[in-house]
Amino acid sequence: MFKFIKQYAETIKHVDIYPLISLFIFFTFFIVLLIMVKKMKKERVEELSNLPFDNEEITNSTF
Repeated sequence: MFKFIKQYAETIKHVDIYPLISLFIFFTFFIVLLIMVKKMKKERVEELSNLPFDNEEITNSTF
């Protein structure tokens, strides 16, 4: 897939290596994030999903 993107990007004028590197970093970050979410335990997902509704901790906010 990256080979296809690289070949397509090389046909565009003034495309250097830096945009390709940034594209690679962008996709790598989201793929790693997706893997981390897939490996997350079900209990942790439930805990995080109920966090906004949890009223155990009262915070003092000053504006």
